[in-house]
This record gives sequence, C-alpha cells and structure tokens, in this order.
Amino acid sequence: MPHNPGGILDQTRPTLLLTRPEEQSRHFAQAFRDRFGADWPVVVSPLTDIRTRDPGPIPPETDGIIFTSQNAVTAYAGLTHRRNAIAWCVGSRTAEAARSAGFSVQIGTGDAAGLVNAIKAANGGKRYLFARGVHVARDVAAELNSAGIETVSLVIYEQLTLTPTPQAVTLLASPAPVLLPLFSPRSTLIAAERFGGCAAHLRIAAMSEAVAKAVAALNPEVVQIAAHPDGSSMLDTLAALIDAPNIA
Repeated sequence: MPHNPGGILDQTRPTLLLTRPEEQSRHFAQAFRDRFGADWPVVVSPLTDIRTRDPGPIPPETDGIIFTSQNAVTAYAGLTHRRNAIAWCVGSRTAEAARSAGFSVQIGTGDAAGLVNAIKAANGGKRYLFARGVHVARDVAAELNSAGIETVSLVIYEQLTLTPTPQAVTLLASPAPVLLPLFSPRSTLIAAERFGGCAAHLRIAAMSEAVAKAVAALNPEVVQIAAHPDGSSMLDTLAALIDAPNIA
C-alpha cells in the first residue's frame, strides 16, 4: 500500500497519521480506507518496532497463557511450539492471531481490566503465564497473583523507539488537520516526544481514558475517546473527528 503517493498532501481532507508498528499500521490503514475511501490520504510513520527478546528458559506448561497484544502472540509463537494451554486474549484481534498460531482461545472484553476479571471469574485453581513486553500498561500477573491466582510473568518482546519519517515531519509542519489514532499510554508518550510543538491541528482518537490523559503534551485540537477499546470503535471515533469543525 503506498503511503501518501508522490508526497502530496490532500488539503481537502484531514490526513490519517499512523504510528503503530508497520504491520499493524498497514492493517489499520486498510480498514480505514475500506470504510472512508481507497484514496484517503494516509501517512504511515511507525514510532516503535517490535523485537523478540530471549526470555531464557520458558516456565513449565501452564493451564492458560495470557496475551494482551498481537505482538505477544507473535513473539511467543516464535519461541516455542507449545500450544496446549488455553490462550486468554484481550480482544478479537489478539484472539485471531492466537488462533492462527494454533491456540484454543478465550476472548476478553477488549481491555486488560476486563480480561483480568474474566480470568478471575473462570479460574478454578489453574496456573497462568502472562506473555508480555518490557512495557505494559497493566501488570496482569501482579493483579492475578494478588487475587490468589498463580501467574508467571514472561517478558518476550520489547518496543524500540523510531524517529518520524520525512513524510510525517512534512505533514506535521503544516497547520492542517491531522487524524491521529493513539492506542496506548506508552505510544502516546512517544508521540508527544516526537511530535510535541508541531504546527498541525491534531484530532486525536484515544483508545481509552488513560490514553486521553496522556495527550496533553501534544496540544491537540480535539480529543475523543473510543466507546470500546477495539479497532471498530476507533474507526467510529475517527469518523466523528473527520466531521469535526476546525477549532484553531
């Protein structure tokens, strides 16, 4: 998929700026264009790159393995062929990745808090493994252990920070509206470091309240929180932001 072919920005519609890792950004860009038009201007500038880490010996097989991101599924599947444990997945996209990797799946409500509650409700003396990145918004293992549910934490990937692409720098230097979906507090903080003080009028779709609280440094034109922490709701939020009047 071309990213803003020819480097020419569409002045009649707000450009969509995507900052998630390349594969995730491409997937979201396709979903966005399927809904809003194949010719909608999109700039992809990943601010993080996912790298699998060697966690050392993988703990003995547990009854369940907890995934709060697709990245965790990909990293874990590349480290071991074990597939006997039930994969408890934060939402539908992570569950899809787990099924593709060969797991039987239980799906949460779309956020880590809901997944923790679902595991608490279903647990019957079972043991769990939380496959995670270096940085997590919520320490699921700590919460479950505090509730008396034995959970081992295994760090299997990290997010490396990247610099914005030249296309993103050009886009943000212009005082035009830009659609910026942000999916986690950490990605929001990285965006604030990279994009703070930009001239663009940022219309931010926040995946959660925690993300919305972290956007202040970006000085956004408008922030709207998705009704649910999933891709479909983020597209709904972007639809509302597309129709928002210019404030600045």
